[in-house]
Amino acid sequence: MDKDIGKINKGEFQGTTTDIVVGVREYNGRVGVDIREFTTSEKYTGPTKKGLRIPAASFQEFKEMINSISEEDLKADASPEESSDGANESSESAEPKAREDMPDY
Repeated sequence: MDKDIGKINKGEFQGTTTDIVVGVREYNGRVGVDIREFTTSEKYTGPTKKGLRIPAASFQEFKEMINSISEEDLKADASPEESSDGANESSESAEPKAREDMPDY
């Protein structure tokens, strides 16, 4: 059983287009929800190793977790370093100065 549910365009990089595809698939005789990156390029078009599979038995729990995320949860904080209780002040002063020069990933 293979059924695509939807596709989200992730972007394009160096001529390769990447989409996130959600589908219901059977693998080794077991059905589950597959969330996987698919690429389209001159050399290869198809699924990648980047993705995950939710077994059908765990889908309801996964769905409840996803549905518990609110729009407010997805908003970035204006300044994550600032805290009303000042808890981050002591940890920032304790960090070595060299850390400030490193890029933030």
